[in-house]
Amino acid sequence: MVKAQRNLYRKNFSLIIIFMVLITILLVIAFITAYSLTGKYVENEFASKKIDVLEQTISPYNDFFQNKIPEVTSYQGFLDSSSAANYAASVFTNYAFVRRVIFYDIRIGKRPARRNRLGIFVQSVYEYTPNWPKVNVVERYSPANEADFRAMAGRLNEFINRADTVNVPSQNEVFRTFYDVKPDKISYLNVPRRQDIKMYKEMQKNSQQSFFKQNMMTFLLDPAFIRVKNPHGELYQKISVEPVVYDPLYIEQGKIVTEVALPGAFSNYKLYFVSDRSHLNNEINRRFMPIGGIALLIYFFLLLTAWLIYRNLNVNMKLFKLQYDFINNFTHEFKTPVSVIKIAGSNLRGENPLSERQLKHYGRILDEEADKLNELMNRLLSFTQLENRSIATKKEGIDIESFIKRYIETFSIKYHDFKISLEIEPDVDHFYADPVMLGSVFQNLIENAYKYSHPQKKVLAIKAYRDKKNVIFTFTDQGIGIPKAELGNIFKKFYRLENQYNQNGSVGLGLAFCKELVNFMDGDIVVKSKVNHGSEFIVILPYQT
Repeated sequence: MVKAQRNLYRKNFSLIIIFMVLITILLVIAFITAYSLTGKYVENEFASKKIDVLEQTISPYNDFFQNKIPEVTSYQGFLDSSSAANYAASVFTNYAFVRRVIFYDIRIGKRPARRNRLGIFVQSVYEYTPNWPKVNVVERYSPANEADFRAMAGRLNEFINRADTVNVPSQNEVFRTFYDVKPDKISYLNVPRRQDIKMYKEMQKNSQQSFFKQNMMTFLLDPAFIRVKNPHGELYQKISVEPVVYDPLYIEQGKIVTEVALPGAFSNYKLYFVSDRSHLNNEINRRFMPIGGIALLIYFFLLLTAWLIYRNLNVNMKLFKLQYDFINNFTHEFKTPVSVIKIAGSNLRGENPLSERQLKHYGRILDEEADKLNELMNRLLSFTQLENRSIATKKEGIDIESFIKRYIETFSIKYHDFKISLEIEPDVDHFYADPVMLGSVFQNLIENAYKYSHPQKKVLAIKAYRDKKNVIFTFTDQGIGIPKAELGNIFKKFYRLENQYNQNGSVGLGLAFCKELVNFMDGDIVVKSKVNHGSEFIVILPYQT
């Protein structure tokens, strides 16, 4: 039966080991998979987050193109060199990539001999360059200026010819007619009002000679002054503005690159991104740390679960073994006196007459065996009452010397080979305690000292002394001792040590009963022991006089 229990326990333990190995393998697989996926995610971000960098970098350009340039229209053609200089100064202040502004003061009139054709010409041209806090102003008309002007003048003529004076021109029409976007250059002509367009159309039909003003601006840009904004420093170490045709023949080992083209007037340039592989690896490790931490927490949770299962199995198996031993021993303890009583009863009921001596003998046997059964039942009952705290204490003044000597005399008569010595220090002579409970403790400890000693060393030394507010009793024998691994178990209910002195006749209640009694009296009991050298039980009780 014992073998079967151990095999069952071993099998359960093997399952736990297999479970732990399995979750460890799963943890390793989870780490590898999570790290690989994190690496791919970071590499995908390196390729995709460049759009965020582009949007933030060209945000000033978009604001300049969509908001600042159309401000020219608000002047309705009445800009002059001075007001144009103020406008250019505000452009240079807010948009560093604009390096020159060319202002065209334009006149529109009727062109003779050309039907449906307006005369559009330049009255003056001014060039502005940044020289903070003012701007440099130069009146200059160059072939490049002439080409820009003629292109815009032709667009304006075509627009007036097909314009609808009822509806406002769409954004596409405005962009196609009044904007001219070229690499590093944007030209803009102010958008005429509907009444202006109507007058231009009337001018085409008659020979009336009158002039109207228009303003045109050309902005020359330098991409070297674009301020690159990098909101993803964890991905990109270096970002530069390079020509679109820039393509290094050799990229250093361990570098990773990507690029994205700039829009509009900067379309012949691109943003060029370069990072070290180690830089991305650092980002991968940083993002992997929380994932790895969560995986470790789950792993340790599963380990804790496995340990709790193992502990419960261990406790349950020990409890099962204790209960099994208890039933066996308890059955034996009951079976022996019951058998003796049955035999004695059978003899008493026999047909042969018994002498008076035989009757007394069988009566004594019945009385002794009944006492054994009663003592065993009383011990179980008392133990239950102690655990439930349903027993009452009756403290009395106890003369320590006479109390201990009474038990010494009893056991000396019972066991003639048992040598018991007593030492009482002068500072302790009597104290208050429950004599029945204290007596049960003495009886169990003295009985155990005799039971677990070698035949030639049936020796016990009892000592009583004071220690501050406690009275201490020590019981030192020269018995077989208790293994160190078992010291934490001997006070447990139904626990029995496996040795040659404990094969039968014990249910594992004696020391557990002593522990409960001492604790109930607000004391404590500890043990010191060494195998084959003996044990010392120390009972500590509060000293009350």
